[in-house]
Amino acid sequence: MRVALFGDIHANLEALEVVLADAREQGCTDFVCLGDVVGYNANPSECLEIVRALNCPVVKGNHDEDAAGDHSLDSMNPTAASALIWTREQLTEDQREWLRKLRMVRQVSDFTIVHSTLDQPANWNYVTNRFDAMSNFSYQFTQVCFHGHTHVPRVYVKDSKVHEVAAESVQIEAGSKYFINAGSVGQPRDGDWRACYAIYDIDTRLVVFRRLEYDIAKTQQKILDAGLPEMLAARLADGR
Repeated sequence: MRVALFGDIHANLEALEVVLADAREQGCTDFVCLGDVVGYNANPSECLEIVRALNCPVVKGNHDEDAAGDHSLDSMNPTAASALIWTREQLTEDQREWLRKLRMVRQVSDFTIVHSTLDQPANWNYVTNRFDAMSNFSYQFTQVCFHGHTHVPRVYVKDSKVHEVAAESVQIEAGSKYFINAGSVGQPRDGDWRACYAIYDIDTRLVVFRRLEYDIAKTQQKILDAGLPEMLAARLADGR
């Protein structure tokens, strides 16, 4: 059983289509979405419908929550808020209701999924180092947990201590716990603009990260044509 784990799509249709096509070519039979289907980019409705049609486990991201609500966004970064206000106008009430009903945490097979952290999933805290990961492991009751939110692929391991290993190919070893960020499909922030996702082979206990090129120029032009902030188009090429 090979599972494709992907998240932080952020309405980037071109990147999502490439990721799903690659996952199928890699023999993935199951799909899991780690949240933030919408926000930032110009195809929120299309991306939402693709994910919904997969009928796969999905957890709620902070942009999903904000796009589905009617609350004020005044405390948010102005660029992100501008994109979310636009996104709210693009989604149907049925689509917003689908986002509202998404759960914060789910167990899938023998692993857990969450968008941010297990200790306070609704607070949208970021895990950017091993010290942040420490508190999460106290609430992790499966050996492996996949998450997103930071848009940076990372792997934290708890054995005799908590440490970080390269987000490339990771063998799941008995006696250790793993908190794994699958990276971002639609807006990577690790300096690599290519779409990122992870494949978990449950039979061999191996997690592999994939990076894929997509038609970034098309995505950028859509952002500009929609009247979204120019910075959102520019940052895609920088992977930041």
